[in-house]
Amino acid sequence: MGCSLHTDLAATARTRVAVDGIVIPHNVISREAQNHGARTPVMAWTAAARALVVRTLLLGEASRLGISAEPLRDGKGRRETDEEAMIRALVAREVVTPVADKATCRRYYERNRGRFRSADIFEVAHILFAARRSEPSSFEQARAVAVAALVILAREPNRFATLARAHSACPSGEQGGNLGQVTVGETTVEFEAAMMALEPGQMTQQPVETRYGVHIIRLERRIAGRELPFELVHERIAGYLGEKAERIAVAQYIARLAGRAEIEGVALPAPSDLRVM
Repeated sequence: MGCSLHTDLAATARTRVAVDGIVIPHNVISREAQNHGARTPVMAWTAAARALVVRTLLLGEASRLGISAEPLRDGKGRRETDEEAMIRALVAREVVTPVADKATCRRYYERNRGRFRSADIFEVAHILFAARRSEPSSFEQARAVAVAALVILAREPNRFATLARAHSACPSGEQGGNLGQVTVGETTVEFEAAMMALEPGQMTQQPVETRYGVHIIRLERRIAGRELPFELVHERIAGYLGEKAERIAVAQYIARLAGRAEIEGVALPAPSDLRVM
């Protein structure tokens, strides 16, 4: 399999890649391939070749139109290359991006109301029996202690806070295990899944294992997120639709340039998949 991939890459790398007779050297494509994550080396090489073809098309058009631009610096002091500045100036001059008006933003909001709501809030408590997965015997011991604590809590659930103060390795133990309010993404994946499966007042029936050790989790309260009003998300929607429209407009512009050029060695993807370097 590895030999086949190597052979395929070698064959691909021998392909002449050019735009209107301007050859893109193989070593340049190979260097660019390092910037393209892909499942196989051949796919990375192809993605790099396509990106360089697009870059060549844009630079050629900027040169034809006599476009130049002063390179900009970002907030961290990083400077654009001269070529990046030329491409930016070309796109700014030649590509017209429609602006999403309020009515368009409102229609998007109405069709996607589920996306615009505040996060659910969970008031949760836990007891942590600390252990490392890299130490199996210690982890198994922590699990056994957690199981024993669950047996006690099944009989006397009101002892949760007492057991947390006595045994939890988390600072929250001093507050009876109370973690306060958390939202999705603020805990580990395993903890979050167990927490979200609970109804208020319920406790996990089995120990929950995470990279920190073994937990017993109790959900105190769930506060459902609320739908955000249009006025609060209008600017966010306008920004999103504006960026989307710009990507489409730029891709269509590149497709027009490609349609007028003679491209060898690689086929450009559909406009929806085109990217500007």
